Amino acid sequence: MSKAFVKEMAAEDDDEESGAPAIPAGTKNYMTPEGHLRMKTELLNLIDNERPEVVKIVSWAASNGDRSENGDYIYGKRRLREIDRRIRFLTKRLDIAEVVDPSVHFGSDQVFFGATVEYEDEKGEIKRVRIVGVDEFDPLKGKISWISPVARALTKAKIDDVVHLRTPEGEKELTILDVEYPSPNKSS
Repeated sequence: MSKAFVKEMAAEDDDEESGAPAIPAGTKNYMTPEGHLRMKTELLNLIDNERPEVVKIVSWAASNGDRSENGDYIYGKRRLREIDRRIRFLTKRLDIAEVVDPSVHFGSDQVFFGATVEYEDEKGEIKRVRIVGVDEFDPLKGKISWISPVARALTKAKIDDVVHLRTPEGEKELTILDVEYPSPNKSS
């Protein structure tokens, strides 16, 4: 197998190994300002702090002689590869990022990217979600990706609208109860 083929395969695996969902072809990587700042901060921390520290450890471990049984050297090289992979991933995602400020919709009752939506399903369960970028989603905190089926069903609907969500169990109806956006003066 040629080195070029292996390198190309490794580059394609960056997205898969990160655990982040792929961005649909032909779309932009939408992000909230908070999500963009978080990713940029992580990238700068990796470049300015973590990577140089690991390089020091690897250099020190390499100077100790036999590298084949040197745990500090072996672990350090592995950690360096992980850091470099994460740096490549973050750089790619930030390069294609389209920062969308949801506060421009403040006061609107229609659902767009960045909205916090409260809805009720057919069973009477009330849920509250915020529509965010694919790199920001956190279901445990109520943050769902804009490409998720729920977000797609909610998008462009207004308060009191009933939207249809297709699921493996069949079609469900969701009633939109409330739509909120951060105020222009403060991001949430």
